[in-house]
Amino acid sequence: MPAGLVPSKRIQVKNPLIAHNPPQLQAVVSIVERAPGSVPFVIFGPPGTGKTVTMVESVFQILSANPQARVLAIAPSNSAADLITTRLMSLGAEQLFRFYAPSRHKETVPLELRAFTFATANGHFAVPGLAKMKTYRVVVTTCVSASVVSGIGIPRGHYSHIFCDEAGQATEPEVMIAIKTMADKQTNVVLSGDPKQLGPIIRSAIARELGLEKSFIERLMAMEIYDQVRGYGKSVVKLTKNFRSHPSILKFPNERFYQGELEACGSPSVVNAYVNWGPLPNGQFPVIFHAIRGKDDREASSPSFFNVDEVSQVKSYVAMLRDDRRVRITDNDIGVITPYHAQCLKIRAVLRAFADGVKVGSVEEFQGQERQVIIVSTVRSSREFVEYDLRHTLGFVANPRRFNVAVTRAQALLIVIGDPDVLGLDPLWRTFLNYVHGNGGWTGPDISWNPDQPVDEAGGYDQAVREAALFDMTQFTKRMEDMTVAGVNADDADEDVERPWQDVE
Repeated sequence: MPAGLVPSKRIQVKNPLIAHNPPQLQAVVSIVERAPGSVPFVIFGPPGTGKTVTMVESVFQILSANPQARVLAIAPSNSAADLITTRLMSLGAEQLFRFYAPSRHKETVPLELRAFTFATANGHFAVPGLAKMKTYRVVVTTCVSASVVSGIGIPRGHYSHIFCDEAGQATEPEVMIAIKTMADKQTNVVLSGDPKQLGPIIRSAIARELGLEKSFIERLMAMEIYDQVRGYGKSVVKLTKNFRSHPSILKFPNERFYQGELEACGSPSVVNAYVNWGPLPNGQFPVIFHAIRGKDDREASSPSFFNVDEVSQVKSYVAMLRDDRRVRITDNDIGVITPYHAQCLKIRAVLRAFADGVKVGSVEEFQGQERQVIIVSTVRSSREFVEYDLRHTLGFVANPRRFNVAVTRAQALLIVIGDPDVLGLDPLWRTFLNYVHGNGGWTGPDISWNPDQPVDEAGGYDQAVREAALFDMTQFTKRMEDMTVAGVNADDADEDVERPWQDVE
């Protein structure tokens, strides 16, 4: 991180923690002091670094510095927009407005946020009159619903600033709804996100080929002006203090995705909770890779995979965690991540009797969240199906962003369950497995290769599998055709990964 910028004595931060975090403080100062009409500013927030906190502090400071300032804050999902609203609630209902689409049911909105909304006599969400809307200093909504402010007649330039949180998860057209309809030459745009994590969910193969998988923030950060060194404090700030994870959990993704710049700053009482936990192969290393050479399978009516051996092992770990008397945790402190819908259903079923509150879901469902303990069930144990993963990047294999999100959700304990011979076909996974093995975190059948041998980043470990899997791909295509003839919905048949439709309105 470049030195010599910050600190501005004119800013008295609302959140005192930011005063002791130079990158966060630099981002706030840079955003507040930007000249009108500057290039978009990027808050590059790796996992657990407080990008939303930084964005919210910037909003407070802008409103304090300029009585004429108006802010339109957007996010790709309602949950992300609700988080922004919650952290801005101290502004009061006279200054803050949260818009929901009329299709949204009132019961699904957090009770504490309803005072910041407007509803018609029949209970449907709406917007107040144009004059009233203009009085709000901050309007929060989703990217898609941002069109409403233009639709009711608010002119371009009314909002001095447009903020987009979780910008890496939004498609560029989604972000452009607010920018193209409300920004003029004086408007400042701020994007907060992490292009190293999951991008937008794109279901159309054609849309992916045309580039819609690349978010606006990712496209900007590929430009020279957003170089993290030369552009620091001018166009971009990378947050570097991680307040989430134990150093051993953070170390691998930090070095792999963030040039080793992240600093583990989590509360010791939280991140060290499972140091010396009984089942740890190495008591000082709260990361476990549990090797299982099981068998993945599929139901006759769906190609979505499950692995009964991993289901059983997940159940065993959850039971140990819930029964532990040294560390008292609740179901809400445990998360189970798995890439296949069928595996989610199997795990939920076995946990229902004693740990029904444990969240089980896809990587997409966990992005932006954290749990004290994360268990990752990778599922795949059949080499003949790995070719399908490699081509479609549905599982964890050959998908660095999905891997990054999965292993960075944990605060105190990370448990990964899988078949090392299958996962090791991918250079990224092979390197991770070597890391865990080298630190004594391995359990189950021993590693089948020399973990001290450098990993060939060019890959090639999967070549034999690709050649052997051609027949399986033919069979898979035939299976899909047979299911179509049998009347199985094509959308259901292609849900190898649980990719939930985003709540975007």
